[in-house]
Amino acid sequence: MQDSNFFDSGTPEPISRKQLLFLRYFTAFLIDLVVLNIFAEYWGYVSIYSFTISLFAAALLQLLLQLTLRIEEYCAHQINKIKSKWTTAYRILSAWGILFLSKFIILGAINFLFGEDIVFSGPLHGVVAFIIVIIVMVAAEQIIIRFYRALK
Repeated sequence: MQDSNFFDSGTPEPISRKQLLFLRYFTAFLIDLVVLNIFAEYWGYVSIYSFTISLFAAALLQLLLQLTLRIEEYCAHQINKIKSKWTTAYRILSAWGILFLSKFIILGAINFLFGEDIVFSGPLHGVVAFIIVIIVMVAAEQIIIRFYRALK
């Protein structure tokens, strides 16, 4: 039986864009899954009924966070077309508004799909806990990305 590494078939082949995107999003999903379950295990403000629920929630979170980023990028592109002394201010306000309001939409989607199987509690009916979890997820993804890029 041939001993081969999952990512190294023995022949140097360039990674396709689809493969790269798969690795990026799969890694981000796994990071989100780990962060979500660590919070559920160690912080009383996050409660998840089962690991299976957390799998679906991590997938939903990754999907909705990526969708939010695409919307924010689209709006930024549209605003950058405007030539005005206020363009930078519009850009910052729109980015902040989209990123902030999206958290309420994402939290609503989680509540709608999972009900009492996932509960964020604490200040402001769990909104603060949810935002902290999202911030830690994004920070963890960025740390892993920076670590990966430093390996070159």
